[in-house]
Amino acid sequence: MDSIENLKYPIGKYKWSSSQPTAEQKRNLLEVLINFPEQLREEVEGMNETQLQTPYREGGWSVAQVVHHLADSHAHAYLRCKHALLEKQPEIKDYTEADWASLEDATSNDLSPSLSIIGGIHSRWAKFFKSLSEDKFNLEYNHPERSKNYPLYIVLELYTWHSLHHLEHIRVLKKNMDWK
Repeated sequence: MDSIENLKYPIGKYKWSSSQPTAEQKRNLLEVLINFPEQLREEVEGMNETQLQTPYREGGWSVAQVVHHLADSHAHAYLRCKHALLEKQPEIKDYTEADWASLEDATSNDLSPSLSIIGGIHSRWAKFFKSLSEDKFNLEYNHPERSKNYPLYIVLELYTWHSLHHLEHIRVLKKNMDWK
């Protein structure tokens, strides 16, 4: 991977699984989902306004935008999971992440609302995933813009990856800027 690719995907790109994770893998994924809100809070705690408005890479989002994006994205994904459980292969509504990230609420240095959303969503999402039987993990929603169905086990893997992906963006930025 070249330098820009390393900055875009510091933990690598998500790799789509062909089968459900094992029970142990599910437990590990759920642990990441459960622990993520506190890890994110610790990474951004004490950052000043300039640091919060610093993009993690050239052309990338600021730290503040990343945090607000995580709240928006994970809220959408959580609700999509509930639709998949309660409806027969629902077609989800997509959104343009870049447009959402440019809105005033997504550029604010006040991260507390988004950190609260992430904490609440992850708590409920973990309970949701823990409640699913193996056959329910195969339920899926349709993403029409990507012409793809997303089984719930993929959603668990994908959003665990997504959490760590953006957490690493912030960590790499802090390290490269020599911020403590």
